This record gives sequence, C-alpha cells and structure tokens, in this order.
Amino acid sequence: MIFATTSTLQGREVEEYLGIVFGDAVLGVNLVKDFMAGIRDLVGGRSATYEKELGTARDTAMTALAAQAQALGADAVLGIDIDYEVLGSNNGMLMVSASGTAVRLKRG
Repeated sequence: MIFATTSTLQGREVEEYLGIVFGDAVLGVNLVKDFMAGIRDLVGGRSATYEKELGTARDTAMTALAAQAQALGADAVLGIDIDYEVLGSNNGMLMVSASGTAVRLKRG
C-alpha cells in the first residue's frame, strides 16, 4: 500500500478512484501521564509522554485507513490529511483522524 499526501504519484497513473477512506483513533490521557507532562511543562522541554500518545494515535488511525483502503482493493491512498483534536470535559481525550482517497493504480 502506497500512502501520499499529494493527489498524484510521480510516474504512476490512477486506474480507478475507489472512494474516500477514513481512520480514527481516540485515546484517553490518564492522570499520571497528565501529571508527568505538567512537570515537563514547568521545567521546559519536550513532553515525551504526549509525543508517544500522538504517535500511537496516528499509527492507529493510519492502520484503520489502510484497512478500509485494502478492503476496497486499493493500491494506494492519495491526498492523505491528518487532523488532531482534543475532546472531553477537561480535554482529556486525544482524537486523530486520517482521511484520503483510495485508488487502484495502473500496472506497468
């Protein structure tokens, strides 16, 4: 499976557009992680805890996107867009949503 944020692939031609596909991930950030990230914010620097959570959520969303595309018989997903949002009463949930266009590429 080929993934691209562009609408075309250099040297490849689209045979068929199969539709828009999505992958979503919603993860809760727990109290211990919030506390540790808060300490990191006080002393400065990067928050490895939140970076890890973002990476996990992004990987989960992309895996779901790929599964949808594969179910349609796609070779690639073009025009991928990834959005990040915080949800919940205290912004305690992280949502990552990935979308793109599933396509079948011409052979050759």
